[in-house]
Amino acid sequence: MSSLGMRIKKLREQNNISQKDFAKKIDVSNVVLSRYESDERKPDYDTLEKIADYYDVSIDYLLGRSESPTPSLIDKDDEEFQAFANDPSLQKWYKELPKSKEEDLRKLRKMWEILKDNGEL
Repeated sequence: MSSLGMRIKKLREQNNISQKDFAKKIDVSNVVLSRYESDERKPDYDTLEKIADYYDVSIDYLLGRSESPTPSLIDKDDEEFQAFANDPSLQKWYKELPKSKEEDLRKLRKMWEILKDNGEL
C-alpha cells in the first residue's frame, strides 16, 4: 500500500508538474510540499481537499483507503440499476421518461406497483 506522501508525489509526477508549481497551486511552500511527499508532515484537511480537487481524485485514494483514484459513483446496491440504465434496448425509453407528462408518469408508476404487487416483477 502506498503512503499519502508517495501518492501525492506519484500524482504530481504523472501530471508533469514541478514541486514548486504544485506547491503554489495548493498554497503551501515548496519545503512543506517536499515534507508531505517524504511523509515527514501530513497536510491539513483543507490542503488535502485542494490536492484531491486538483488531481480529481478522492481523499480516500490519497489516504490509501481506496486503490481507485476516482470516487465510486455507483453504490454496490445500484449495480442492478446501472445494468438497466446501460441496456441499449432500454436506454431510449429511460431517456424519454423525463419528457413525459406527469399524468403519464403517475399511470406508469401505478402499472409498476400493480405488477410488483402481483409478483410479476
